[in-house]
Amino acid sequence: MKVAVFAKAPVAGEVKTRLHPILGPEGAAALQAGLVRHALATAIESGIGAVELHCAPDASHDFFQRCAERFHVALMPQRGTDLGDRMRGAFGAAHAQGSTLIIIGSDCPALRPEHLRAARDALRDADAVITPAEDGGYVLIGLAREVPGLFSRVDWGTGAVLRQTRERFAEAHVRCAELAALWDIDRPDDYARLQAEGLLEEVLS
Repeated sequence: MKVAVFAKAPVAGEVKTRLHPILGPEGAAALQAGLVRHALATAIESGIGAVELHCAPDASHDFFQRCAERFHVALMPQRGTDLGDRMRGAFGAAHAQGSTLIIIGSDCPALRPEHLRAARDALRDADAVITPAEDGGYVLIGLAREVPGLFSRVDWGTGAVLRQTRERFAEAHVRCAELAALWDIDRPDDYARLQAEGLLEEVLS
């Protein structure tokens, strides 16, 4: 089994743009960097398998190089025209190697090692596992085998992603285990929740 952490380079002005009004471009980029490090630490602590950092737009940013050195993870470029293409490629590469893969993003500090272990356990009985996000997307997806069409006809970045993904699973007659929903960081209200739940210092450490 492998865990892929999907992340964007923390370039000021290009990440967490909906948080710019309260953090500014530099502050939002610093938060992005902290979230990526937190996701990597969580994946490694789970102990469920090798961890890879899948980088956008590619793996050349100095931040990614520092992450590779600090966390001893392999860097992989994300390839594809949209998120669905990029995830399809990651799953295809893992399955070609005979490996089950779990993909997580870097936006969910509420995701803990035990959540990843639960996802691993779910894949022992199901072909797929998903952890919904409270905003209508998902924060984790794992596949034990290829699911044709799973990443097609999905409106990425909208509140319809989870519903449409459930529809694709149903069309493919795939049993998907759903774990408890978690929240991610996208809007000012989410940042306030990050502070209220005492996670900000943990993320930025």
